[in-house]
Amino acid sequence: DDANSVFAFLRKGAEGTSPMVVVSNLTPTLHQHYRIGMPQPGFYAKCLNTDSHIYVGSNAGNAGGVDAEPIPLNGHAWSIGIVLPPLATVVFQVAGGG
Repeated sequence: DDANSVFAFLRKGAEGTSPMVVVSNLTPTLHQHYRIGMPQPGFYAKCLNTDSHIYVGSNAGNAGGVDAEPIPLNGHAWSIGIVLPPLATVVFQVAGGG
């Protein structure tokens, strides 16, 4: 998303595991309702938020994760609406995905 300086990608793992979704916000702007397409339905657990207080960040984020909704986006049938912290990277994986 060059208009918002957001970079996102899927990181595929071993067979039988769900991919990890990595989203980086390269600006000092907090995005409260940023939507990104997801490869499958389910609860996307937060694996990492570099804006967490444990990294001395502002702690803006998505609590434990977010549920995918059947809203098509980015070539996927599902999407999630996330809080995307400023100057941070967040990583999600479908719960139980390995």
